[in-house]
Amino acid sequence: MDNALYVGLSRQLTLRRELDVVANNIANANTTGFKVEDLMVRTEQSKPAKTLDGSAPVKFVLDSGVARDFTQGAMTKTGGDFDLAIEGKGFFRVQTANGDRYTRDGRFTTNPEGQLVTQSGHPVLDEGGGPINIDPTLGQVSIGKDGIVTQGAVRVGKIAVVRPDNLASMAKDGDNLYRNTTNATLQPAPDAVVHQGMLEASNVQSVLEITKLIQVQRAYESVAKMMDNTSELSRTAVERLGKVN
Repeated sequence: MDNALYVGLSRQLTLRRELDVVANNIANANTTGFKVEDLMVRTEQSKPAKTLDGSAPVKFVLDSGVARDFTQGAMTKTGGDFDLAIEGKGFFRVQTANGDRYTRDGRFTTNPEGQLVTQSGHPVLDEGGGPINIDPTLGQVSIGKDGIVTQGAVRVGKIAVVRPDNLASMAKDGDNLYRNTTNATLQPAPDAVVHQGMLEASNVQSVLEITKLIQVQRAYESVAKMMDNTSELSRTAVERLGKVN
């Protein structure tokens, strides 16, 4: 196979991956707290499939992972007592069967035991690492900007809002959750502000992502055409060589 075909194939693979990333962004444009993603690519020099003098390396295109933009999403007012949004850098800490996880999705509710939980039933943790229990008999729930939860004059807990030293350590874990990929403990985020009755929208810009989608499709078609032309040139060269012989 010609070097050009190998290079074209490597680019097509990254374009397919980029198409998946962009499509996922568009699909989550209305997902609370979702953060837009971009595919990172890099080039890598390698020995050519064939060459005249063996001195010219070929550069292939490789998938180098996904970058996530943690820019603040727009705040939308809901009025729900258990709808919470974080302004600033930080994550809510929740408990799952696989350990602590973190989220920006503040669509909380209560389970039959009165615990504050996510939409999937994961308990929302307080600053001490325990669940927050809501007692309906104590009246309306009020959650301050510092995360302190009160009912009437009774303090029932303080919602943990934490952040890592490096956001790159936060990896997606499904269900709009993140996991910490390092051994470092996430620290409290004292400058983050909790807003009750509001939710943070996705930071996906739909028009921009649709434009990217079109660009990726056109790039894929362009590479495919280049590969077809290269194959045709090789076939024609072989046919002419055969006639000469």
